[in-house]
Amino acid sequence: MRKEDCFYLGKIVKKYGFKGEVLAKLDTDEPELYKNLESVFIAIGNNLVPFFIEKSSLHKSTLLRMRLEDVATEAEAEAILKAELYLPLEFLPKLSGNKFYFHEIIGFTMTDVNYGKVGVITSVNDNTAQALFEVENEGKQILIPMNDEFIQEINRGAREIIVKTPEGLIELYL
Repeated sequence: MRKEDCFYLGKIVKKYGFKGEVLAKLDTDEPELYKNLESVFIAIGNNLVPFFIEKSSLHKSTLLRMRLEDVATEAEAEAILKAELYLPLEFLPKLSGNKFYFHEIIGFTMTDVNYGKVGVITSVNDNTAQALFEVENEGKQILIPMNDEFIQEINRGAREIIVKTPEGLIELYL
């Protein structure tokens, strides 16, 4: 399994007890969706290694407590501490309307109701205070804040996002 075919679920943050159990901090608003998983991929080096989950439960509502097959000692749990967890993309719940996953909109065309075609979304930058659409327009990069008030419509069939940005924002980049 390749990382490109998966989504980031969370990270193993602590050992739990002395029998190899671990606690994982899940990167989700709905941790209860993932409490009955059969398996998970753990990033070890540059590889994603599948691990079967023998037992799991939510711990303090945001952490997932797991007993993994082949992790039975404190030392084995220590070896996977701080490792990232991944699941295949098909495990993501389907979104509709104006909700979307960042990976899903790469390659969509962005159109502004006033300006017209802005360009093609090449990525999403979520390392800033506010997430930004990175849009390519004839060799120039345009950054559009990912603001719910700007997003008018997401047309998955046409692979297009229609936005209404403040006057002059797009022109700043061109």
